[in-house]
Formats: sequence, C-alpha cells, structure tokens
Amino acid sequence: MRFIFQILTLCIVFLFLNEGGYAQQVRVKDMVEFEGVRTNDLVGYGLVVGLNGTGDGLRNSPFTEEIMSNILERLGVNVAGEEFRPDNVASVFVTAKLPPFGRIGGQIDVTVSAIGDATSLRGGTLIMTPLNAADGQVYAVAQGSVIAGGAQIEGDAARIVQGVPTSGSIPLGAKIENEVGFDFSDVTTIKLALRVPDFSSALAIESEINRQTRTNAALMLDAGTIDVNLRDIDSRSPARAIALIENYTIQPETKARVVVDQRSGTIVMGADVKISRVAVSQGGLTLKVEEIPIAVQPNPFTEGETVIVPRTEAEIKEEQNIGLAEIPTGTSLSSVISGLNLLGVAPQDMIDILKSINAAGALHGELVVQ
Repeated sequence: MRFIFQILTLCIVFLFLNEGGYAQQVRVKDMVEFEGVRTNDLVGYGLVVGLNGTGDGLRNSPFTEEIMSNILERLGVNVAGEEFRPDNVASVFVTAKLPPFGRIGGQIDVTVSAIGDATSLRGGTLIMTPLNAADGQVYAVAQGSVIAGGAQIEGDAARIVQGVPTSGSIPLGAKIENEVGFDFSDVTTIKLALRVPDFSSALAIESEINRQTRTNAALMLDAGTIDVNLRDIDSRSPARAIALIENYTIQPETKARVVVDQRSGTIVMGADVKISRVAVSQGGLTLKVEEIPIAVQPNPFTEGETVIVPRTEAEIKEEQNIGLAEIPTGTSLSSVISGLNLLGVAPQDMIDILKSINAAGALHGELVVQ
C-alpha cells in the first residue's frame, strides 16, 4: 500500500502593473428606492387539480379534503358525509407581488408551491384562489395552468427526482381586484433611500439633482436618505419630477471589499481594494510514505513457514528555491489575482493568501469570509 501526502509548493513571481481606475455612471433609479413606491406581498391557499396521480394522499393531508369540500359546496354540490380519495389534487400556497400603482384589471405572475405530500404539480390547474395582503384584504384572484419544472422517475424500489416538480408558476395568472390607496398627486416631498448607504454616494446624488434642476430641491439627511422637494423640480406633477430624477446619472462610491466563499472557492473584489508593500511566499513539504513488505522463506530442507516482514520507506522532502515575492505599495488586488491565475494557483490557495495578507494588515479593504 502506498500513501503520498503532498502540499503544493509555490514559488510566486508577479509582474504588477498599476491599473488606472475606471468608474461607470449609474442611474439614480438603479441605486435608490422611492418612498411609498413599493410592492406588496400577497398570499393565498388554494387547490391544484388535474394531476396525473401525483397529488396529495388525503389521509396524510386532511386539509386538502377540507378545501376541496368547501369549493364543491360553493359550486352547489352537496358532499356532506362523502369520503374523497382522489390522487389528482394537491393543496398549495400561492404567492405574488402586487406592483406599485397596480390597477384593477391588471395581471400579475404567481408562484404555486405544494404544502402536502404531492410529488409533482406538472400538468395541474390552479382553481380560483383569493390572494390576501398583510391587512387581510383580498387584492387579487389567481387561476390557471401551472408550469412546473423538474422531472421524476419512480420504480418499485427507487425514485429519482431532478429539479423541483412540487413548485411552479402561472405567468399573468392573477387579476388585480383591489388597489392600494395612495394618492401620488398630493405628494410634495419624497425621500430617496439608497439600497447601499454611503455618504459619498448620497452627496453625489444630492449635488447632481441640484445641478440638473438648478435648484436646492435635494438635501442629504444621512448616508442612506436624500429628501427632495418635488414642487421645486416640476410644479405640474410629482410623477414628472421623479421621471427626471431617476434618470440622472452619478459615479457611485463603494466600500473597498473582498468577499470570499470558502465552500465554492468564489472570490469577488471591489475595484478600490489596494495592498500595501508586503512579501508573500507559499511553501510546503512533500511527505512520502511507502509500504514495501518482504516475504521471508525458511532455508531449504528445514522446517518453518513463509513470513511476511513489513518494511516502510519514509521520506520528507523540502522543496528548493522557495523565495519571497514582494508586492509593491499601491498594487491593486486585481493585479495580484491576475498573477495568481497565470501561475495556475487554485482558488483555495488564493483564499489562504488573501487571509494571510489581511492578517498582516496589508489588505486595505473589508475581507468578508462566508
């Protein structure tokens, strides 16, 4: 038997080039949320019918039988005292998002998810299901054919499932029956909330709005909020003022950050991450353990038996020509990663190097390890 344990030794040599920064202009609408302009979550409990024997087992999901009885009774069918044992129905949760300014008659997408022991919703049809918001009011009604992905193959002793056949969607499967009361025409001021709060970005948005409109309508309140007087921008309607604001562009400021996912070996870095002058070396040992047993036999014409005598050869070898690679001050992290990629360094080794550079205090940015 042979065991070989090897830790790769890397003699890292980099050619670092200082890269010029490049920042792209981003629209205000892609960076902020407008106060009061938001979606509302809807949820309902319904029934999917027409399944090909993949529905709920009613003995294990009694709520399916209950809702099926309620639906039939509303349709004028008396099912009192009757027992249902079909396998082509499944109870589901139906979820959707009511968009801002959604009007009665509009259509929205819905997601359907099984909550019982149904094995697939493929080919099923969702029966009319009211969708409620957090206030308990019905804002939409969903119905339609369910589009479910995934596949399932089942035999007597085994089953293979690919994807998620117990969840599906109905594009434009719900009609809006009620509107969220919000008179936008009476709004005089509005707050812009940055999705990623940053003082520099908030100041840039304030300055750009005031520069474009030649007013002092915008005022930064904190790192994540800008207050805007819409009447100073367009006196005709608040909607016109917001249409102008959301298309202004700025150069966003982001925090220097490196995000590392140890499980997948993913490394994501910001353009502003810099490294101070530091020397880097990654070395290792090659440990070799080899078992070579020997068979010892007795001398001719003597009594005895063959014996297996163990023999082990062990070797510890240190790789030669291991040196330090010096990283000059101001080198961008992208240059470091480019150099590592050219040498074929594995992602996990890159992560270890980044952790060591950060521990040495030479990584100027936030290191986030997931």
